[in-house]
Amino acid sequence: MKLFNIVLIISLITTYFTNISFAQIGGTATYRFLDLPNSAKAAALGGNNITLNTNDINLIHNNPALLNPDMDNNFSINYVPYFADINWGYVAYAKKMKNFGTLAAGIHYINYGEFIEADEYGNKTGKFTAAEYAADIVWSKKIDSLWSFGLNFKPIYSVLERYTSFGVAVDLGILYYKPSKLFSAALVIKNIGTQIKPYYKGHYEKIPFDIQFGITKKLEHAPFRISFVAQHLQKPNLNYQIPENQEIIFDSETQTSKESWYIKYPEMALRHCIFGMEFIPIQNFNINIGYNFQRRQEMKLQSKTGFTGFSWGIGIYVKKFQFEYGHSTFSVAGSSNIFSIKVNLNEFITKK
Repeated sequence: MKLFNIVLIISLITTYFTNISFAQIGGTATYRFLDLPNSAKAAALGGNNITLNTNDINLIHNNPALLNPDMDNNFSINYVPYFADINWGYVAYAKKMKNFGTLAAGIHYINYGEFIEADEYGNKTGKFTAAEYAADIVWSKKIDSLWSFGLNFKPIYSVLERYTSFGVAVDLGILYYKPSKLFSAALVIKNIGTQIKPYYKGHYEKIPFDIQFGITKKLEHAPFRISFVAQHLQKPNLNYQIPENQEIIFDSETQTSKESWYIKYPEMALRHCIFGMEFIPIQNFNINIGYNFQRRQEMKLQSKTGFTGFSWGIGIYVKKFQFEYGHSTFSVAGSSNIFSIKVNLNEFITKK
């Protein structure tokens, strides 16, 4: 009965926000840093994974239902040296609570670096900085032997030069995991929330609401784990391309244009999809690869597509530490690298 109630609540919330949320990508929402991959594992698997039930504390940022008691006293730190002196990172810590489930706290930040300030005539007047922060306050609890439910409350703070904004968001996640079948599935509703203090008084902006569904399957007789994530399900058409010499009819109420639906339906569906695979030849080493169809379609050059949209990474477990590296190709112009370190602090506690 508890499971039915939770599924019903999530279904109602999904239906409500699907009706009011359109065109939530491509500059129509603020706090877009919330969409960035927070860890090497997530980046290597295409930028997102909501079903990988491997006690990876970093993945609770993607799906709070992945938080479980086995992550007690786990700590992680992640860092990304990005383009043009931009960098971002993520830290997290989890603690098992008796009879209350599991709690975790994390910080996701992005630093845009230092900028030269100038007046309308081009005269330099000084320098300024810009950065954004979001806290993860995560709670999760097992419903029964197969189902888990999680919630992530996220206060958000943004400062862009002299302009500041504050907002709040909530992620809801539900996870189905059946060990005997080596299979997991999840539904996540991300960034249910609003700006509380906008950058400009009275000018409130949307935040990047997202509905996601995913599955992961470990092959029974082979060292492979395959994952699939469908994201932005609240917006069926993610296409930006417009045919030449076609009149643009823009609907200001829904923030969509009719001509954008000319794209073929198979490609329209694939733009929601991220595919990932882990190769686990031995217990303490793994190789990860991913493919993000939407990223490739948006970032590739017609003259030279290269490996745009593809990603890869490795994980190495040395003594009490786990080191991971993720590499994502955004275009032929450049790629990003993410470094992660994870540790179970319980292993440093001497048992008497």
